[in-house]
Amino acid sequence: MPSASIIGVGLIGGSIAAGLKAAGWAVSGYDPEPEAGMLAVELGLIDRALSSIGEVTAESADLIVVAAPPTATIEVLASLHTSSVVMDVASVKSPVLEVAAHLPRFVGTHPMAGRETSGPRAASPALFQGATWVVTGSRDPDASRLVSSVIDVLGATEVSMTAEEHDRAVALISHVPHLVAGALLAAVEDDDHALDLAAGSFRDLTRVAASMPVPWVEILRSNDAAVLDAIGMLREKLATLEAAVVAEDDSLLGLLSRARSARQALGSPVAQVRIALADRPGELAKVGHAFEASGVDIRDIQMRHAPHGGGGVLTLSVRPGEEGSLVLALENEGLLVIP
Repeated sequence: MPSASIIGVGLIGGSIAAGLKAAGWAVSGYDPEPEAGMLAVELGLIDRALSSIGEVTAESADLIVVAAPPTATIEVLASLHTSSVVMDVASVKSPVLEVAAHLPRFVGTHPMAGRETSGPRAASPALFQGATWVVTGSRDPDASRLVSSVIDVLGATEVSMTAEEHDRAVALISHVPHLVAGALLAAVEDDDHALDLAAGSFRDLTRVAASMPVPWVEILRSNDAAVLDAIGMLREKLATLEAAVVAEDDSLLGLLSRARSARQALGSPVAQVRIALADRPGELAKVGHAFEASGVDIRDIQMRHAPHGGGGVLTLSVRPGEEGSLVLALENEGLLVIP
């Protein structure tokens, strides 16, 4: 039976632990908050809670996973001395790889998955299903193979890149979007009516702002050079858009058309079916019955809640060509499909 010790049993560490346990691993865990470790045992995420990092290294598990914010990850790795395979999951890679240089079997990684919630209760073995998992490589081929097998067991897809490439990319697709969400909310909070009118697009754009702010301050400062470069790029693009709004030509149409094409390329083509859900029990059960009856391949589900009650709109994405059978099944359940 392979064994793993998880340092940090919150959302990410707890989800890794749960996934490995489900795959037959023996999993122990340490968390600087003892209550979190005990809760992880109670929830079945880990087999045993450890009392210190020293106890983690003394176990000599096949794999040690450091699942902590960047600063804590750097502190742990700097003090860690072990012959076990060690992997981290921090969202910034360059400073992590520098401090882990003394570990002969270290593999730097970052799973591109998460939620706005945190702690062991938010953990799930399914968190990484279908997600991209960045790996920055290792000097030890056996260590790399073990980490690759873990990523595969957890249902993610491995992508290799350098630490510098990773940090630059996440600044653009994760770190700066978080700042943009904060800026958008700050821009409208003094308006008496804007937030009352906020619907799906604004909620989607600002979803990440619901995350706990303290870890994000640390993440942004840990990757400050790449974040500042990305802000500069965004500033240039906004200036271009501003000029296009002012100009009386087709430049704005061209910019928005290219943005639409880029957004569509993020996923495989889908057809969308929208349903108006009433505010009463059993509505989602009807949707489930329609799924079963139609046999369609559901690619995505989004729910827009009515801000003042009264139900909401459920958007289902399916393979093109399958929307007709789904619409028929939904209507047979008495649901209102929006044209």
